[in-house]
Amino acid sequence: MWRNDAPTWRRPRPSPARKAPRAKKPVTARRGRKTAKILDLLKRPGGVTLKELVKATGWQPHSVRGFLSGALGKKRGTPVESSQRADGERAYRISK
Repeated sequence: MWRNDAPTWRRPRPSPARKAPRAKKPVTARRGRKTAKILDLLKRPGGVTLKELVKATGWQPHSVRGFLSGALGKKRGTPVESSQRADGERAYRISK
């Protein structure tokens, strides 16, 4: 049992109360942002190549691939699929 006159740094701290997890709302990209631009390009029927995404965003290729995997695939839950085109280019699109 702890005495009331013990220094505060020696008293055990109560554990913080846990908050209930928030319900996830569908996240929409704001107009004019790079996320919205990438999503519009990915919605095209033929998809979009990595070169086109690099040109549209001004990012490095590894940053575009990381964005597709992390921000869209993992955080937003948007399924992105890639396929090899006949000309050897890799095309990305939102899978349905």
